[in-house]
Amino acid sequence: MVLADDHKVVRQGLRAVLEAEPKFRVIGEAGNGLDAIRLVDRLHPDVVVLDLMMPGLNGLEATRQIRKRSSKTHVVVLSMHKDESYVIEALKNGAAAYVLKDASAEELVKAVREAAADRHYLSPPLSDSAIGAYMQKATAPGTDLYNSLTEREREVLQLAAEGHTNAEIGKRLFISSRTVEVHRANMMQKLGLRNSSELIRYALRRGILPRE
Repeated sequence: MVLADDHKVVRQGLRAVLEAEPKFRVIGEAGNGLDAIRLVDRLHPDVVVLDLMMPGLNGLEATRQIRKRSSKTHVVVLSMHKDESYVIEALKNGAAAYVLKDASAEELVKAVREAAADRHYLSPPLSDSAIGAYMQKATAPGTDLYNSLTEREREVLQLAAEGHTNAEIGKRLFISSRTVEVHRANMMQKLGLRNSSELIRYALRRGILPRE
């Protein structure tokens, strides 16, 4: 499996817990969502355990891209957020499990096992509500301007909201500053945003950036 969290100490703790299980083996680690996707492309793990809030690319979008690129890779999302909106978005994007960060080691292990078996798992108290109800909401039709963005525009959106310049974003994404500028303009137009302040507010409102 692959671990993705922007805190090295957290990854070390996760590795210790998971590799204590005889059938679990961590084959890669990433400190952000972009690197997590690149690792999946290279290693094709059975399971990815990733943090909901990561720099570069958040866990929700990373989950969607991972599932799109590698349908046999199952995603376990780690989060401090109990908000229903995050759970629904995670499931909508293809996550197999949603585990709260205050969960026990046993819960995390169970979530990984369920995900590997192609089953869903939600941490208590989230699981007190039927998974079916969450899945129904996750698949409900609705208009969301974010869905009109391309993968590259979503990546530019988060990096721009984090305050990176076009040159810095281009370096992260291996594209030119001019290409970043085009993606940024298209993204702003699709979302109806006029300036950087509105972009940041949108990213906070949508949970792309931490709300705390």
